[in-house]
Amino acid sequence: MNRPLRVLAAVTGLFLVLLIIGPLVIPVPPLPDIQPVEALADPDSRFLTANGLQVHYKEAGTDEPVMILLHGFGASVFSWREVMGPLSQYARVVAYDRPAFGLTERPLPGSWKGESPYGVEGNLTLLLGLMDALGMEKAILVGNSAGGRLAVQAALAHPERVSGLVLVDAAIYTGNRRPFGILQPLVHTPQMDRLGPFFARSLAGEQGEAFLRAAWHDPSRITPEIQAGYRKPLHMANWDAALWEFTKAGSGNEDLAPRLRGIFLPTLVISGENDQIIPAADSVRLASELPGARLAVLPACGHLPQEECPDLFLNPVIEFIRDHFSEALP
Repeated sequence: MNRPLRVLAAVTGLFLVLLIIGPLVIPVPPLPDIQPVEALADPDSRFLTANGLQVHYKEAGTDEPVMILLHGFGASVFSWREVMGPLSQYARVVAYDRPAFGLTERPLPGSWKGESPYGVEGNLTLLLGLMDALGMEKAILVGNSAGGRLAVQAALAHPERVSGLVLVDAAIYTGNRRPFGILQPLVHTPQMDRLGPFFARSLAGEQGEAFLRAAWHDPSRITPEIQAGYRKPLHMANWDAALWEFTKAGSGNEDLAPRLRGIFLPTLVISGENDQIIPAADSVRLASELPGARLAVLPACGHLPQEECPDLFLNPVIEFIRDHFSEALP
């Protein structure tokens, strides 16, 4: 081998060694300002253990029907703050923090047996475990964005536990995309597990703030208090590693569209007319493909109508409850 080829081989070998070993020796700085969950909880916060996980939830109302509110990516029970009280006049309402978000416990790999709590099956198992712990036989599932996808997955997997669906800017047609595309096999390597929390931290910085602004039709209405509510979970231990585990697990790569016509439940589809994340056209399509679903497109609203336009959001939801569950109302 001549000298140039030997140099090229040596450089290539060194690069590969650095690529393999480098990520494993990069120091991971500790997360700043980590606080115990008790210090972060609100006066109305509640906790229970379901499927071995300490779950943070809030509850309002005591009567039938039962509604469970499922938040989307990067959100928490905080995203339902404007509508829980009004809805509690018509239903028993529970909102909980899904794994990797809010104040729910964030286990690390090696601390659980079986499926990851951050994947689809783990989320479905936790939803049923929460319902069992709270004595709920069936519930109307109200899901926003990725929470709407989970609601549909629950209706398909466990229709006997779901009495109705309210799908709010639901991620049905886009939720089956893997976040890393053809690089997905590399995600499960020790090197990426080392670098993953850095990636998660970047999502919580300027990218996270940009995502929140994009979720509102009028981002000038996002107050410092709202920003603080979204940033509070970033004081939880292991939030970065848990967010990476959630990203690895994804929301399932199944194309749900062919199975939608097999869902025979009272269903309301809601969309903000100006949603920049899940186009309103997706919700229009969803309502057309779910048997008997009704549709409400809310003007001057974005991806989070329950926060940005709570009154417009509540009107069709309350009408939906009255029309389909009036026998359960007091």
